[in-house]
Amino acid sequence: MYNYNPNFQNSLRYCPNASNQYNHSCIKDHGPKPFVVNINEATIENDYYRTSLWTGCHLQVTLMSLHVGEDIGLEIHPDVDQFLRIEQGQGIVMMGDRRDNLCFQEKVCDDCAIMIPAGKWHNLINTGCVPLKLYSIYAPPHHPHGTVHPTKEDAHSAEKNFGH
Repeated sequence: MYNYNPNFQNSLRYCPNASNQYNHSCIKDHGPKPFVVNINEATIENDYYRTSLWTGCHLQVTLMSLHVGEDIGLEIHPDVDQFLRIEQGQGIVMMGDRRDNLCFQEKVCDDCAIMIPAGKWHNLINTGCVPLKLYSIYAPPHHPHGTVHPTKEDAHSAEKNFGH
């Protein structure tokens, strides 16, 4: 049994002394300190392409929101396993051993969990009519602590500079 926090929204999306105005600058990476969150609510409330929620030494949790028709982009993580959990929306996930042969394809929707082994090419495309809301767990961490990418373009620019 867990304790539900009805003030969760205020703790994630609103800043103290900010007249309860929506403010993404309050969302932060809580790692590596102990942290508890309603992951479903945090995921649904996130409107940014990617936001790191918690980064530790061996694990990282990020929240993602893909616009209708948007995809994560074809990528591979040679030394990082990845777990994706869809909280809202629908899409298609593709994986394969080569970027030109994504032989694994599966429709995904709310409550689907996707396991991506290290070294697999993969992509996730939002095929629905609402934003695709998901969270991702990387082991080990893949993005710098405190990563916030409001848009996919911001993510690609930052990753180019970070060496991804």
